[in-house]
Amino acid sequence: MKFYNRESQLAEMKRIQNLAFKEHSKMTVVTGRRRIGKTSLIHRALEIGGKKSIPTIYFFVTRKSEAALCREFAETASRALDLLIPYEIGSFGRLFRALMEVGMNRAFNLVIDEFQEFDYVNQSIFGDIQNHWDQMQKKTKVNLVISGSAYSLMNKIFKNSKEPLFGRADNILTLQAFSPSTLKEILRDNFPKYTNDDLLALYSFTGGIPKYVEQLCDSGSLSVAKMIDFIARTDSPFIDEGKNLLINEIGKNYGIYFSILSAVSGGATAQNSIEDIVGNLSISGHIKRLIEDYQILTRRRPILAKDGSHTVRYEIEDNFLHFWFAYFDKYRSLIEIGNLETLHKIIADSYTTYSGLMLERYFKKHLAEQRSFRDIGSWWESKGNENQIDIVGLRLEKDRALVAEVKRKQENFRMSKFEEKVRHLKEKAMPQYGLELKCLSLEDM
Repeated sequence: MKFYNRESQLAEMKRIQNLAFKEHSKMTVVTGRRRIGKTSLIHRALEIGGKKSIPTIYFFVTRKSEAALCREFAETASRALDLLIPYEIGSFGRLFRALMEVGMNRAFNLVIDEFQEFDYVNQSIFGDIQNHWDQMQKKTKVNLVISGSAYSLMNKIFKNSKEPLFGRADNILTLQAFSPSTLKEILRDNFPKYTNDDLLALYSFTGGIPKYVEQLCDSGSLSVAKMIDFIARTDSPFIDEGKNLLINEIGKNYGIYFSILSAVSGGATAQNSIEDIVGNLSISGHIKRLIEDYQILTRRRPILAKDGSHTVRYEIEDNFLHFWFAYFDKYRSLIEIGNLETLHKIIADSYTTYSGLMLERYFKKHLAEQRSFRDIGSWWESKGNENQIDIVGLRLEKDRALVAEVKRKQENFRMSKFEEKVRHLKEKAMPQYGLELKCLSLEDM
């Protein structure tokens, strides 16, 4: 699959690189969840592996001993710079200083991928880097690019004021999933005869995560049926992906977190209902960490509700993880006995219902891309009845809003029933607003 999107990030990385070589060393941090395309972006921005006049050193940090890593890194740096870096350097701090000293006379790129892994190798490395960077940044011409996929650790390393590298990055780029418009472009290029249902399936299953989209493209699996075939086959890369992704972020003590996410994916969106499912445990702290530290859960309130409102629903923000918990975690017993055929049937049979839930998310993203709204959300009453509005978009114009119900098929929409819901919305939350009522369906994608 060709390289899509990321134009603004590429431009920013080029800008900082030019400043690093013309003025003095600069540090760029690239973050985002696993499979989001951080390494591909860096390689493209710096043209690693292509024709280039500026040398690039690429370090990939793994959980080895510091001495073993430094031997590998010294060899890598020696090849890239065409000069001898002593292999016996046993600490990364000394190796980093040696490279900065080279940077006093030569301009080069230094990429450190999976940077957060230094936390397991030797936590003092962060302080060593900070010390040498502070001493030598203004005297050198090194374009330092740091990448990491564990959000909580990368956030701690660079945004916690108590950490050595706080405030050192010249820019922190956080990569997001592909937007609906980019997914459309990918389908036009790779499957021109796609239907809106194919687009919805791609969004529902992958959430726009580049690696998952690439896997489906490269296998030619871009219709609904072929996607399900690929996802539910015996050697599917999706089978353990959710577990691996979360263990990388949360660690090995993931049991309660998995139980919470499984409950939410199954439709338990209030804290008391989640607690009932996980066994009446106190989970406030776990939910807080899933929201603030890991950014896996999202806390939703009805649009226009105050921040302190107790009317709260929890959602798994990442479409892929929502899908993974709904099927791969829930039906793990089928996977363990190798019964992927039954899992395939379950996914295929429930696709219409499941994708209908994802269609609301799609339209919220789609509307946000239009840049004509100042807030987009849903509305529901806290107690007592079923008055719920799928989408409420507050337009940039004062006191104007779009109010929409989402249906897979337009023919299933009933305006009279919808107008009754909207009457409650207007009376209780938006009396001064002029409301535009609409049904959004597959036809509107």
